[in-house]
Amino acid sequence: MDFLTHLGLGFSIALTPFNLLMAVAGVMVGMLIGALPGIGPPSGVALLLPLTFGMEPTSGIIMLAAMYAGTMYGGTITSVLINTPGESASVVTCLDGYQMALQGRAGPALGIAAFGSFIAGTVGVVLLMLVSPALAKWALSFGPPETFALMLLGLTTVTMLAGDDPLKGYISMVLGLMLAMVGFDIISGDARYGFGIPEMMDGVDFLPAAIGLFGLGEVLAGAEEKTQTAKTKLRLRDVMPSLADWSRSKWAIARGTALGFAVGVLPGAGPTVASFLAYTVEKKVSKTPEQFGKGAIEGVASPESANNAAATAAMVPMLTLGIPGSATTAIMLGGLMMWGLRPGPMLFEKNPEFVWGLIASQYIANVMLLLLSTLCIPLFVRALRIPYSILMPLIILFCVTGAYSLKNNVWDVGQMLVFGVIGYFMKKLGYSPAALVLALVLGPLAERALRQSLIISDAGMGIFFMRPISGVLMALALLAVAVPVVRAFMKK
Repeated sequence: MDFLTHLGLGFSIALTPFNLLMAVAGVMVGMLIGALPGIGPPSGVALLLPLTFGMEPTSGIIMLAAMYAGTMYGGTITSVLINTPGESASVVTCLDGYQMALQGRAGPALGIAAFGSFIAGTVGVVLLMLVSPALAKWALSFGPPETFALMLLGLTTVTMLAGDDPLKGYISMVLGLMLAMVGFDIISGDARYGFGIPEMMDGVDFLPAAIGLFGLGEVLAGAEEKTQTAKTKLRLRDVMPSLADWSRSKWAIARGTALGFAVGVLPGAGPTVASFLAYTVEKKVSKTPEQFGKGAIEGVASPESANNAAATAAMVPMLTLGIPGSATTAIMLGGLMMWGLRPGPMLFEKNPEFVWGLIASQYIANVMLLLLSTLCIPLFVRALRIPYSILMPLIILFCVTGAYSLKNNVWDVGQMLVFGVIGYFMKKLGYSPAALVLALVLGPLAERALRQSLIISDAGMGIFFMRPISGVLMALALLAVAVPVVRAFMKK
């Protein structure tokens, strides 16, 4: 009964005209920010945070949380239409979403992403209400060994992103890990592979690399080919997913939601890791894995569901433990501190209006996101009717602007251009840009967890096999490496 009372209290707060306006504004701004390469959810929240200081804390967090949900879908728009990820969690959507657009199915790709986001976001909010304390306690059992084992499992499933040649996938992954080591050593502080260039000390930034590999690389490859303007109908019912699309996507959405929420609860993992893992799992369980990377709608539905579920789940450790689950929630946590609120187990008891108003607003934000995104799909698809000779320089301008806006630094534009050339040659030679990007994301997280584990361990590498969770994850990682080797041996 207390549960329903609290939820009723939350809706009475969230449905006030001003808070409703904040939810709508947050979703619309979030979709715009997510669609602009290089900005992303953390930067968007940081930009909007000063605007919330004159508001009530509940209204401020409602706008920021709604914006977070909007950016998760906004990044999908450019990923599908021009193969340029708007933010990091949408990188893996490029693999099948853009191929669907080339086949004249951009509408169903954007539609299934919108519905998957709505389902995952709504289920995530329900789980946020019901199991926050239990999940927060489970997340605390993830120490450095468990985190490293999880990251290693993500890296070893790279063959799922690598097409038909696992060896080229691992080569791409190793290149990504090498690039991830550039910069200062996270333990000793020593400079590594900087070659005396001050800008290299910050390491290789993930977003310029992703924008270059997928966006500019695709433009360079497409410039050699004869491209035709997509002949997609623009009526709403023509761009919505069909019953066949729903049949193929329903379990992908369910699996992506479950995996995304489980990963999102872990401090530091976040939506990007969740989307990559969801894609690899979906390809593994699919009866037609050869269709992935060629326009499989499950390859859009699963990661898009996962990143929205993970975005909601990242609020669990933030609210219950005061530990941010992602970079975006870390900035939100700073906002809570400035509003005089202390996240932790007592937040639900001392500030129920704030917590339950936020939870109820998430339901409203998901409905707003679904309505706004689906109504705008014909408008998004219209962009595909622009001739490629006009669209190509616009995409290049988009890529340059996105890379520059990350830090207002020309160095990032240079990085993006270099990775664009690398992406072009990788596409031509059959290597996997997605595997490189995955290693660039997980590499620093894996290295930090590995070094911390070895520092606290008396058993050396044995620590990863002596703890139950990390032991199971390590066994799965070794299995993921062994299966392609055994298959290759059996074929010979």
